[in-house]
Amino acid sequence: MYQERPSRSMPMSDKTSSQQEQANTDHRVVILGAGPTGLGAGYRLVELGHRNFHMYDRHPYLGGLAASFEDDHGFTWDIGGHVMFSHYAYYDKVFEHLMGEDFSLNERESWVRMCDRWVPYPFQNNVRYLPKDVAYECLSGLIKAQTGQGTIASPSLANNFGEFIDAVFGEGIAKYFMKPYNYKVWAYEPERMNKQWIGERVAMIDFDRALRNVVLEQDDFGWGPNNMFKFPLFGGTGEFYRRFGPVLEGNYTLQKRAEKIDVDQKVVTFSDGSTDKYDSLLTAMPLDILCQHVLTGDVPDDIRKASGQLLHSGGYMVGIGIKRPCPSTKCWMYFPEDNCPFYRVTYLSNYSPNMTPDKDTHYSLLCETSYSDHKHVDGQTIVEKTIEGLENAGLLEQGERDDIVSTWVFHADYSYPTPSVDRDEILSKIIPWLEERGIFSRGRFGMWKYEVANTDHTLMQGVELINRLFLDEPEQTIGIVYKTTEDGREAAEHDRPTVAGSGEKRLKKTTAASSIEHRPVASNPGDVREADVAEEELGVTQTDQGRV
Repeated sequence: MYQERPSRSMPMSDKTSSQQEQANTDHRVVILGAGPTGLGAGYRLVELGHRNFHMYDRHPYLGGLAASFEDDHGFTWDIGGHVMFSHYAYYDKVFEHLMGEDFSLNERESWVRMCDRWVPYPFQNNVRYLPKDVAYECLSGLIKAQTGQGTIASPSLANNFGEFIDAVFGEGIAKYFMKPYNYKVWAYEPERMNKQWIGERVAMIDFDRALRNVVLEQDDFGWGPNNMFKFPLFGGTGEFYRRFGPVLEGNYTLQKRAEKIDVDQKVVTFSDGSTDKYDSLLTAMPLDILCQHVLTGDVPDDIRKASGQLLHSGGYMVGIGIKRPCPSTKCWMYFPEDNCPFYRVTYLSNYSPNMTPDKDTHYSLLCETSYSDHKHVDGQTIVEKTIEGLENAGLLEQGERDDIVSTWVFHADYSYPTPSVDRDEILSKIIPWLEERGIFSRGRFGMWKYEVANTDHTLMQGVELINRLFLDEPEQTIGIVYKTTEDGREAAEHDRPTVAGSGEKRLKKTTAASSIEHRPVASNPGDVREADVAEEELGVTQTDQGRV
């Protein structure tokens, strides 16, 4: 059962006296959203000694989409399969300070379920587990793609994510895994997505390695040296974010919804009629809702129209609690086939011994299903469809349905911000316009950049914005660079930050590792670096040699 854990007091900041003087101003900061972005911003403001701010959230809890909940049967559930690993020294320090030793350290173990069998992850390195005809088709297509004989001659010629898949992986892997899996994740066809979110530096697959693994019947898990992740010992992922509460006491209000933001008067009006005037506003609400329904005053029609062109998916998180000993050591699994509605399932009970009523007699599965206007899902039947899918996929044994003692559903109408082909152009128009008016849209749906939308990314977006406002330090994570054009207009260009991606984390040899200890992130993070692709959703990972 979840138990409240004491939170430690705020540590002494490493700020200089000049930083203190800068922070202690009358500059009023209002934060909308108590998820990782807002919490990171509030934490940094307190650290700098600046208390002239207030954070609001419409929910009765801290954490946003990173919150966790305990059901009536003693199971703890996350909103999606979160794991905690970071390449930010600042994030690691905050976690260490708030969590102490109250976390477990787990080894990642991932699999792909297809063709009625389990294929070790990464998929492309372990096609030997597939039926021989499917394995041949995957290898043949991979070799053709990597030698310029595929349908798209090279990744540089790809116009979208779908063509990028063809160019990098070939027809076989695209057909059996990459395209169906990514459609299930994003709820849009890959051709509607851009390829820039993956990164310009395309790491090519070593088809000789894939061929060797098949011929020599070798396993190739490809995790590299950093295959461990942290997870709170009690209370799920959300426990980390709950512990921000005592640090920010007196500077936040829950269950308070922002309904209007006057861009001219710089005033937020809430549903209860109260108001708060700001100098700078940090908002993590979805950018399309902000521009179309919340902003008032002199807001150009093209700003409202552009925001309405952003794409996103919703999701159903279904938890299945089972009264049986856990049958597997797996962490999470990918499901590209259509015999189940979900794209990913997590053995959540493997992350901590306190996620179920009794670790020896119960286990839990967290199943994620996406939807959009182009991929419909019936929320009324999602639990039954999920259970049927678990049976079809071999995760529930015959008769095990009778041992289900708890079901839990969370509906997220905003689950993933889709990196559509026109997303960067849209953001280049909206974000500078907002910032000229003191409004800073950040976070998973505030910035709309999935590639920097993990919980560590989003927390650091809040931290880096405060550093920009009060310490005049440039933001690193958002990947937007502002430049003045010849006519004097400030334009936004997109640059892929070195911290983008949520895939395999790799050590990077450098003598400058200690240089980041007093900064949230440097332009070259120094001590660790993650992959250029998002491992959990894209379905590929990088090795230490930089190959996918």
